[in-house]
Amino acid sequence: MAYNLQSLITILQGILDPQQTRWILGSDEKPQLQSLLQKASSLQQILEKSPPLTKIPSLECQIRDVANEAEDIVESHMVERLLSMPESVTPDVLLVTQKLDSLTQQVAELVEVERNKKPTGSSWSGASFSSVVVGVDEDLMQLKDRLIGMQSKLEILPIVGMGGIGKTTLARTLYQDPLILHHFSYLAWTTISQDYNMRSILLSLLRCITGSDYEHEGDGELKDILYRSLCGRRYMIVLDDIWSTTFWDEIRRYFPDNNKGSRIVITTRESDVAKYADSKSLHHQVQLLSESQSWDLLSQIVFGEEDCPHELQGIGKKISSDCGGLPLAINVIGGLLSKVERLKDVWEDIGNDVRAAIAESDKQFLNILSLSYNHLPIHLKPCFLFMAAFPEDYQIDPLRLIWMWVAEGFVKSNGDKSLEEEADDYLKSLVERNLVSISSYDWYGKAKRYSMHDLLRDLCVRKADDEKFLHVKKSTELTFCNQLRRVSIHTSYGMEDDEYASSSEMSLVRSFLVFVKLDRNVPPMVSTLSLLSVLDLLEMNNYYYKVEFPEEILQLVNLRYLAINCKSLPRSGISRLCNLQTLIAKLHDSSCPAELWEISELRHLIMLGVYLRIGDDYMKKIVLKKLQTIQSVRISPSVIRRGFLESIPNIKSLKIWCEVAGSSAMSEVVDLSHLHKLQSLSWDSFFGQCYVHALKFPSTLRELNLRNCVITPAGTTALCALPNLEVLKIEGCNFKSNETEEEEEANEEWEIAEGDEFSSLHFLQLQECYSLVRWRANETNFPRLQHLIIGGCRELEEIPAGIGEIPTLQLIEMVFCSDSAEASAKQIQEEQQSEYDNYQLQVRIV
Repeated sequence: MAYNLQSLITILQGILDPQQTRWILGSDEKPQLQSLLQKASSLQQILEKSPPLTKIPSLECQIRDVANEAEDIVESHMVERLLSMPESVTPDVLLVTQKLDSLTQQVAELVEVERNKKPTGSSWSGASFSSVVVGVDEDLMQLKDRLIGMQSKLEILPIVGMGGIGKTTLARTLYQDPLILHHFSYLAWTTISQDYNMRSILLSLLRCITGSDYEHEGDGELKDILYRSLCGRRYMIVLDDIWSTTFWDEIRRYFPDNNKGSRIVITTRESDVAKYADSKSLHHQVQLLSESQSWDLLSQIVFGEEDCPHELQGIGKKISSDCGGLPLAINVIGGLLSKVERLKDVWEDIGNDVRAAIAESDKQFLNILSLSYNHLPIHLKPCFLFMAAFPEDYQIDPLRLIWMWVAEGFVKSNGDKSLEEEADDYLKSLVERNLVSISSYDWYGKAKRYSMHDLLRDLCVRKADDEKFLHVKKSTELTFCNQLRRVSIHTSYGMEDDEYASSSEMSLVRSFLVFVKLDRNVPPMVSTLSLLSVLDLLEMNNYYYKVEFPEEILQLVNLRYLAINCKSLPRSGISRLCNLQTLIAKLHDSSCPAELWEISELRHLIMLGVYLRIGDDYMKKIVLKKLQTIQSVRISPSVIRRGFLESIPNIKSLKIWCEVAGSSAMSEVVDLSHLHKLQSLSWDSFFGQCYVHALKFPSTLRELNLRNCVITPAGTTALCALPNLEVLKIEGCNFKSNETEEEEEANEEWEIAEGDEFSSLHFLQLQECYSLVRWRANETNFPRLQHLIIGGCRELEEIPAGIGEIPTLQLIEMVFCSDSAEASAKQIQEEQQSEYDNYQLQVRIV
């Protein structure tokens, strides 16, 4: 529970930052806040280096409560100060600092005691187990081939997957296979667990290998005996349930590689452990069962060789489906069903809430899933628990999630990376630990949406509630309970009542998210949440063109993240939100207030197509050094001329619609080359077209989307000069041989000159270039291209034949193109197959 310390540290660092201008601290306040920061940081460092305090929940609770109290004291005083109600923060801070100091001493003493204890742990040896196995025939075949294959060198076979997915069952089945037993001279199995005991593990391996007990030997002798016993033999070792790379470093040296075809199978939930053990071998990722496989497993567990009665098949299949393909869940519910009467109404009672039935019937089930949470480093625990806020089967936008994590203060800066880059690494870590999964990718292979398995989400919601971290309001819950820190609304029941607005349990809420439709512009209790940091109302209504911006939000001066649908932003007052880092606003009005440029903390601005009108007074005096993202705002060339691009020097993602009026403006130079952190740019010209060669790009650019522009040979050369460009989308553009060429409908050519090379380009899309007739290029122009999409280019005659010669090309997609262009794509594929035996290149035609 000590994860709360990071958000407290983040708050204090922000207040004590010498560059900030939002607060002026008194002479007595600054030393006290510095002392509080020092105490919190010291405790955090101890906790990061020590094992989890799960065995002493009371101490965890104390740390959580004191950290929360400190946050409340500091932020309450800062909010009052911003609202012109100054009050000294010193007395309360002194008290909470003393509490933190006392806790630090307690934790340090506890860590020392634990360090002096002998480690405990258990390991399993032998093969006295049995289990119903379904849906793993292909897995077994692949793994068996690797185990008894011709490779003579010692090979590591990692089996990776989430808790309860069947990694151990798969390894056990291999371990018992007669062919495997015959192939290897020695087989040994040991289970590692989180708190492993190396001596116990060595003893269990030696029992399997020699049949002898070496209880009286020292640890060093045990290691020597193990090594000597395996030398000159073909052996297979199963290391089940590895959690850390430290263990692998300790044990690896005692498994000799004597070119006998020996194998080591490891099972783990941690992808990084698998990579560490062997970065060269292919990891076997265990998949969830399909619905038919789930039903096969459930029916075998419950009925064995008997057939399921016809009247139970429908509800039985529903129950197996509700287990989400997780074998552990199916085994638990199967054990329950095998003990109850085989009556339809009895099964239907269980089927009404399968996940609750699983949890109630077998506490071990939740314990197994909980291991993954307990093993998380403290910096990942709040990130995992925060995901309880999202509804079941919700497709999570990674950017919104990351920006909320940053706003909450969960992310620790290491100096080299931005907070967002650190948060992205956190998300990847949760994926690697099989707690979160990538549910969809964009066209060029980047993760687009994330999701959680239903049973893992249940665990997440339960843990978040138990630890008073986040409460999910659902069904007909009448009141909130306990003192809440974060609230996610999944039901409209009771949300129109003003009784919630006066709820004392809501007064300290930091995050408030709504995932249901409500018939008002803001829930009534929001105006009372003075310490709110995260407010997400994007899902609350679809009628944003009717909803006025709630003025009460302007009183929430602690807000760091705001996502809202409304008619327009207020003409004045938005700058009161001086702590705002992220603003996502879907607006009906086509302009936004210039006051936004006064919010120096702004990091991400998503406005979805509104005009950005900024006066000269703002341009001359304001530079938003923290701003990283601007998406879908409309600007005019005059705004650019007055210094708009100079005011956002650290921008990383920029998506703008530039108003181009008149032919004289078409070739006006726009210099973006000074934006040295810019990686993603979308440039859309409207009311006219912009010449691409007039855009001076930075060399850092990785993704570029050009819409309604003119591409000349000089423009193509400028694009080829971008050394890091990986993704290029060309939409609705025209191609000309020079600036003076008169427009010719349906007679354009894109010729890429010899020597022009898109050296890093992986993805190319030509979309709705209606006048493009000929495209002249070859494999040397796109040496690393992997994915080509051509959509709506109905006049294009053919794809250059040389494109098929690109060795990295994997996919050509044609959408609403001419018959001849589609035929050229098929011809490229046929030639690659017939002449070069290349069956890797796929062609899709829609």
